[in-house]
Amino acid sequence: MRIDLHCHSTASDGTDTPAELVRNAAAAGLDVVALTDHDTTRGYAEAIAALPAGLTLVTGAELSCRLDGISMHMLAYLFDPEEPALFAERELVRDDRVPRARAMVAKLQELDVPITWEQVARIAGDGSVGRPHVATALVELGVVPTVNDAFTGSWLADGARAYVPKHETDPFEALRLIKGAGGVAVFAHPAASKRGRTVPESVIAELAAAGLDGIEIDHMDHEPATRARLRGLATELGLLGTGSSDYHGSCKTCVLGEYTTDPEVYAEITRRATGAFPVPGTGGA
Repeated sequence: MRIDLHCHSTASDGTDTPAELVRNAAAAGLDVVALTDHDTTRGYAEAIAALPAGLTLVTGAELSCRLDGISMHMLAYLFDPEEPALFAERELVRDDRVPRARAMVAKLQELDVPITWEQVARIAGDGSVGRPHVATALVELGVVPTVNDAFTGSWLADGARAYVPKHETDPFEALRLIKGAGGVAVFAHPAASKRGRTVPESVIAELAAAGLDGIEIDHMDHEPATRARLRGLATELGLLGTGSSDYHGSCKTCVLGEYTTDPEVYAEITRRATGAFPVPGTGGA
């Protein structure tokens, strides 16, 4: 089985619609794909309706968190999307995205970048607007060559010249909410230092003690030595170790199935979840 547990669609900041994502996942030879858009579940219905036979969909979300000024992302799998407490927190984060993006545009304009809110809104479309949409605008304007180049200290990285903070959940609170909604929690790309500061391993140990289920190990932002270190940490703390592409479509270089999750780990994730179940494909629309 080939299992990719971290993918994005146009419901947040990917370039594939949810329907295109599941069709592309099947074409890439995946058996299981997770839809983990940022702080939203709006892509579920379209993805399920288009799900090809032979492909299983894991519903999820990537929750925006922050601890001691450090940005963190928590992957929540197979939770009840209607559970009130987690739903309310996701809405708080989503509602802060537009004013935050507008503020980043204003900062860039002060830096003499000819960006406009209309340009960013066009790029975001119906998705949850975020930094990748602003980064794409910078690529369109020729300010940077790629989206990844926009996430630097010069532009949009944490604390950079055009960075603006947003409402983000305390990760321990996120764990409580995910568990309360019957979900499984995996800390996304915990050592992705290219993106900015990362939390120390002592925090991962505290999260494990608080109910964290796993950490994402095999990821494009983790070097081989980092993956080996994280694998040892997961074993030490009794955490599941996942692998995922963090696919965003054409706006990033990663491809579907670039990194995958062991079938035994996937089986344990589905065993622990009580909020929802994986959805088997029946042919799609």
